Amino acid sequence: MSHTEISSRRPRAASRWTALGVLSTASLMTILDGSIVTVALPAMQRDLGFSPAGLSWTVNAYLIAFGGLLLLAGRLGDLLGRKIMFLAGNAVFTAASLLAGLSTGPGLLIAARFAQGVGSAMAAAVVLGILVTLFAEPGERAKAIGVFSFTGAAGASIGQVLGGVLTDAFSWHWIFFVNLPIGLATIALAIRVLPDERGAGLAAGADVVGAVLVTSGLMLGIYTVVKIEEYGWLAAHTLGLGAVSLALLAGFVARQMTARTPLMPLRILRSRNVSGANLVQMLMVSAMFAFQIIVAIFMQKVLGYGALGAGLALLPAAVAIGGVSLFVSARLNTRFGERAVLVAGLLLLLGAMSWLSRVPVNADYVTDLLPVMVLIAGGGLVLPALAALGMSGARADDAGLASGLFNTTQQIGMAVGVAVLSTLAASRTSDLLSAGTAEAAALTSGYRLAFGCATALLATAFVVALVVLRQPRPERQD
Repeated sequence: MSHTEISSRRPRAASRWTALGVLSTASLMTILDGSIVTVALPAMQRDLGFSPAGLSWTVNAYLIAFGGLLLLAGRLGDLLGRKIMFLAGNAVFTAASLLAGLSTGPGLLIAARFAQGVGSAMAAAVVLGILVTLFAEPGERAKAIGVFSFTGAAGASIGQVLGGVLTDAFSWHWIFFVNLPIGLATIALAIRVLPDERGAGLAAGADVVGAVLVTSGLMLGIYTVVKIEEYGWLAAHTLGLGAVSLALLAGFVARQMTARTPLMPLRILRSRNVSGANLVQMLMVSAMFAFQIIVAIFMQKVLGYGALGAGLALLPAAVAIGGVSLFVSARLNTRFGERAVLVAGLLLLLGAMSWLSRVPVNADYVTDLLPVMVLIAGGGLVLPALAALGMSGARADDAGLASGLFNTTQQIGMAVGVAVLSTLAASRTSDLLSAGTAEAAALTSGYRLAFGCATALLATAFVVALVVLRQPRPERQD
């Protein structure tokens, strides 16, 4: 499909911005669902009789399905049509949300969470692909990506607050029921405003063997990573399943080099910006787990905040990231270029993590934590710039694949961040407790280690951005 063909069917300006609202709402719903559940876990455990190990599967089932299917869903969007994939994904997610809210036992809830992950993957994988075809003019595209990134930045913090409110005021069931009206409205509007573009057809890339290899490899890999905290890095469970996952993914790459109709044409990785932006994102997302989750745990376990109080304490960060991505990032990207803005944003995030790595046991919110909430605004520069760079090297008929790849590296980065940083923090804390250190001091030392590792990850992302990424050339307007 040529750029001219897509442009000729592009909706009017008003419809395009309405379409952006639909895409952003769907993305917000997906991100909210990832964070809103964490607050309600104790209530679910009491009500449904979850074991401690079983309770983690309400999160893991979603992550495995979501992260494992993104790449496949993105390519299927290119082949079958991105609008069809988006609508189907939202329908599956909405139906699964109803099933989750009606769950009366652990097995049904875990199955519903897996189905939610499937629907989220189908919809999220093609969102950026639709966005870049809707907004071809660089200035408009920068604004659109800024708005889209704002919803992502706000989603995690809003989810923690909303989850606490709904669970306390009603019950945990309502954290899933709230998706129903949003999902139905999104589907109804998407039918009207999203462009009707035909896919290339399954014959252009119906590689069944490749699909099985990449999906099973990614799912098994994410499962292995999220279970590291339980089994340990050098356990037979981790090493054995990790080796199988790597073998499956290696087989997928080999298959793509020889298949007549590859599921993922490897040409997409030859673009420095596509491969570089995905690597930077994986490193950055891994590091930012330290802020999104560990800071909230630190405030509750060490400083004595409640769940709702911790969520409210994180709101300045969400406002800072959202404000920068919504009102500032597009102008800076247009004037200085995405690469320069990305580098500046990474420097701000480095400052935030460095500040956290020295946080004291008796931290004061205003002097020790609020500066971090301000510096974390760098995320509002990083996210839109990364999205633009990650999609800049994709051809029109690969936009869904590039979008799915971008979301896949995000999920892998999140899973790796959870496994690595939480395991390191827990290990340091355990060692200090065994040595007789007070609990608050031991916990704080563990968290500081995690923040220090996050700083190192961000420093690596900064170097990769400088060495690998290049400022995209302006697109020709036909």
